[in-house]
Amino acid sequence: MTKKYSVKTLCQNLPGFRVAATLAATLMMVAAVPASADTIERIKESGQINFGYFVNARPFTASASGGKPEGYGVDLCTQIAGRVKKELGLSQLKENWVPVTGADYLSKVKDGGVDLLCTPINETVTRRKDVSFSISVFPGGIRAVMRKDAALALREALSETPAQRPLWRGSPATKVLSQKAFGVVAGTSSETWLTGEIGSLQIHSKIVPLANYEEGVKQLVNRKIDVFFGDRAVVLGAMDAKASRELVVLDRLLTFEPYELTMARGDDDFRLIVDSTLSDLYATPGFDDDFFKWFGEYDLKTSLFFEWQVLMP
Repeated sequence: MTKKYSVKTLCQNLPGFRVAATLAATLMMVAAVPASADTIERIKESGQINFGYFVNARPFTASASGGKPEGYGVDLCTQIAGRVKKELGLSQLKENWVPVTGADYLSKVKDGGVDLLCTPINETVTRRKDVSFSISVFPGGIRAVMRKDAALALREALSETPAQRPLWRGSPATKVLSQKAFGVVAGTSSETWLTGEIGSLQIHSKIVPLANYEEGVKQLVNRKIDVFFGDRAVVLGAMDAKASRELVVLDRLLTFEPYELTMARGDDDFRLIVDSTLSDLYATPGFDDDFFKWFGEYDLKTSLFFEWQVLMP
């Protein structure tokens, strides 16, 4: 009886097939490793660390004279750079500050062009598919911003006090929120949240996607939108003197979104240095002063937030 062989079996016995197959498998394994999975080795070899930042995200990060940006996130990353330098035994470590945008920051972190994104952002399931995050660095969340001369009913519908009814539920809140223009920065979790709220509650209002917080503040002052939704700290950082006089950030926290620093996936050694630095920093006397410098408050809730972030030795 003639024994039959499959094409696969015949190919496996051809000279060089096994070597080629092994090489191909190895290349596939290498390709599967994130480009930035060896951050520490790259930093050690180059003597440089690449910090990404948004240029218009004050008080977290913002461009400044002299080349190096400024802000709360910059202060955190400067501390991290010092720890990296010490851990790797480097005599010098150059800090490269790389401007990023909402369109490219994830790809730059993922591909290794940025070792650490110093502008804090909130962690989401979608983002975790591409990047990793540090322990939390800021107790963020969405609030409503409006003109001080806005209708009292509109203000009460979105405020913590004096209204004590559930947000956006029933009459008259739903009627007050209908036929309004709500501004939000495009591509953010704030836009996702706002779209979901309006859709589920069937509020007949318009969502206005905006380029950034500065544009949101400007549109609100110029009466192009009725309410702007965003993080209080960034809103205040985007206000000029005129906006500060005419606008108010309401007290109700609509969402709770801790913010983190962003790095490549699969790089546990680098993440350990980042998290250890932050944890030690939170437990250091004087951290509250640095936080106060950028945000103007460090109350009991904020203190407890950072106490929960501190890692045990």
